[in-house]
Amino acid sequence: MEIIFHTGAHFTDDDRLMRCLLRNKDDFSKRGIAVPGPGKYRQLLRSTLRAMQSASPDPGARDVLMDAILDDEDADRMILSNAHFFGVANAAVRNGVLYPAAPERMAGLRQLFPTDELEMFIAIRNPATFLPLVKEKSPEREMPEILGGNDPRSLRWSEMIEAIREAAPDVPITVWCNEDTPLLWAQIIREMAGLEHGEKITGGFDLLKTIMSAEGMKRFRAYLHEHRNLTEMQKRRVIAAFLDKFALEEEIEEELDIPGWTEELVDEITEIYDEDVFDIQRIPGVQFISP
Repeated sequence: MEIIFHTGAHFTDDDRLMRCLLRNKDDFSKRGIAVPGPGKYRQLLRSTLRAMQSASPDPGARDVLMDAILDDEDADRMILSNAHFFGVANAAVRNGVLYPAAPERMAGLRQLFPTDELEMFIAIRNPATFLPLVKEKSPEREMPEILGGNDPRSLRWSEMIEAIREAAPDVPITVWCNEDTPLLWAQIIREMAGLEHGEKITGGFDLLKTIMSAEGMKRFRAYLHEHRNLTEMQKRRVIAAFLDKFALEEEIEEELDIPGWTEELVDEITEIYDEDVFDIQRIPGVQFISP
């Protein structure tokens, strides 16, 4: 079995990706691709991983889990999505480390499914916008406490991904930037499902609809109807052009209100994030999706 774990991160797609996958559930099932409802596995895997902290899984644990998750569905590939695989949102940063539980959790999943081919998918996000959202989930804590006294400029997604690769070296990882997701949405779904480039899916513009005006979407769809032979790269350029003109500013602009944070600090964190993205692309075993 090929098992795809979409692990968030938090504050990226807000389960929209899961809902899009479920819209394609019947079509995918005909191709041997299972998209179980989240109720079939999220709590089950969480409690199983928690139990593994004190004892190794039983030899038959894998088959029991598969029976419970698939519910007699016959599949060669299965997609599981949960932003909480590596912990809840208010535990996303501890002592200056992003998702410190991630390496152990991925190693646990590898142990649970020892004979299967696992893949991990994750969207990352600029720490300048990610950290304020983590703080919203931890209103009783101030930013220095969340960071454990560390400088916000020290956060590196690349360090988290390298730690996961070390803990589960045979699990390939696919990464993309949340900031680029509107341009990549359809490709991300296809990559998760193992579909060929350009194959039709349902909901390829689900995310776009949330950040573009109704008039913009109407014109965008009309443009695509008139230009049916666009390549994926050309479609991305068209999306970018329409967003430039029709984006809903209230959906794409974010107000940062962290005591002590200056505009210069935010710019510096953003520059470091851009450099970190380049570092991620050089990590062996990582596929990076970019526009």
